[in-house]
Amino acid sequence: MGYKYIFGPVFSGRIGRSLGLDLLGKRICSMDCVYCEVGATEFLVSERRPYVSAAAILEELASWKQEGHLLPDVITLGGLGEPVLNSDLPEIIGGVKKLFPSLPVAVLTNATPMTDPEVRRELLEADIVLPSMDSLVASEFRAVNRPCKGIDPEDVAKALIEFRKEFKGKIFLEVLLSRGYNDSAENLSKMKAFCSELSPDRIDVVTLSRPGTLEVALPVDPGTLDLWKKALDAAPCTDRDCGSDEGAKGRNGSDTSVHVQDGDSAAFDRIQASLMRRPQTAQQLSKALEISFDGVMQVIEKLENSGKLTVRQAGDEIYYKFKPDG
Repeated sequence: MGYKYIFGPVFSGRIGRSLGLDLLGKRICSMDCVYCEVGATEFLVSERRPYVSAAAILEELASWKQEGHLLPDVITLGGLGEPVLNSDLPEIIGGVKKLFPSLPVAVLTNATPMTDPEVRRELLEADIVLPSMDSLVASEFRAVNRPCKGIDPEDVAKALIEFRKEFKGKIFLEVLLSRGYNDSAENLSKMKAFCSELSPDRIDVVTLSRPGTLEVALPVDPGTLDLWKKALDAAPCTDRDCGSDEGAKGRNGSDTSVHVQDGDSAAFDRIQASLMRRPQTAQQLSKALEISFDGVMQVIEKLENSGKLTVRQAGDEIYYKFKPDG
């Protein structure tokens, strides 16, 4: 069946095969980052609401479980914006753990809602929290992340440090560098001190690899990226797509990819849902969704012919991006 709030699995170089849950349904976020891969923020807000109810998400997840899919490595709460803005977060985390007690629950966040102590308490129930922090220089933060009025990067950093003191799970911090926006020596110095105090389990310093909101958002050069990675003792990955490019494999290592037959609406729906959340290459879709490369290309061709995709090249890779509504 087609799902509205479940997408993927998507392959992540940080956490493996991740089944995504969209907690928002629309591009709702407390920031409007210049590099955002899902497009410009539609609703720039910091208010928490049940944008998608826990009941709706968990009902879909229960149906997905009944269909007998190969289990992912992790279930990730994410979506088209800032998932922690969903005030049903604790019910969603608890419901996921009840349905899949053996799988870790990860939460993606830009960390801005974590200045609220209640949000930090709710996130203590997650297994992995993946915050982003791109700049601690206020002017850079405003330029690259374009946050809601009143959000200060130093306050967000302090909130993360407070969270670290109580959280028993893992924190994977991401710093995304965009040329001329947040790659300054001042930011590097501040980030180095922050990372030392936060002591996350993993740090990823990456640059743009997929098309972002603004074409002026460009990757930094390899030398700058290497400098930052060494200074922050970051993981070896250089972009969000790092990892093996082998074909789809199950947990036992066997090939689990399936071919797409004409009229295969399930495969079409899964590929479309995945591309609505993030631009990807055909190879990435094939690997994560366990659909043959030829099958993925059949669906991509249909989506292109219907005018639903834009095609962008980043380096040697061709990325397919779902066109935002409007």
